[in-house]
Amino acid sequence: MSEQPPLVLVVEDEPDLADLYAAWLGDEYRVRTAYGGQEALDELDEADDEVDAILLDRRMPGLSGDEVLAAVRERGIDCRVAMVTAVEPDFDILKMGFDDYLVKPVTSDTLRETVEGLLRRGEYDTEMQELFSLTSKKAMLETEKSATELADNEEYQRLTDRIEELRSEADQSLEAVTEDDDDFEKLFQEFDTDADVDTDE
Repeated sequence: MSEQPPLVLVVEDEPDLADLYAAWLGDEYRVRTAYGGQEALDELDEADDEVDAILLDRRMPGLSGDEVLAAVRERGIDCRVAMVTAVEPDFDILKMGFDDYLVKPVTSDTLRETVEGLLRRGEYDTEMQELFSLTSKKAMLETEKSATELADNEEYQRLTDRIEELRSEADQSLEAVTEDDDDFEKLFQEFDTDADVDTDE
């Protein structure tokens, strides 16, 4: 029997949108949909096989995406999570345990690329997954916030310090991985913001 495709759980309280995301991904992945936060947790509880990635709306009636994400992490469910939401990112995302963050509206290409990236990240160890997640958060905030706002935020400064610490620790591992896996670099290219960006406003 051939290996089954990865399983993606789409959590979105607008059924038409959830079904659209499922249609976009259905050719490459097994997809399940949940039209609310509690339904998502029930789906995770009842799943007879492991969910590999979750696309999670943030603002939902009843159980919010933030609460679902917290529950997923508290339960130790080992899957990658991307928030797909109309909520613009703010400094509160620094305390959230997601792996990537998309602001609606999203295109089919962006959604597919995000899921592909989430699944690739899942192949690496915990510290590398943390590095990917923190780098993504850093890029999002640098897109949304001014240089002054970033400089004045202590949590952002701790974020950048942690990224540098993780990168320093991972240097030797990165060299070994990139020799064997060109895809590794692609995980950083879309959101790596080490280069100085003009953020004067």
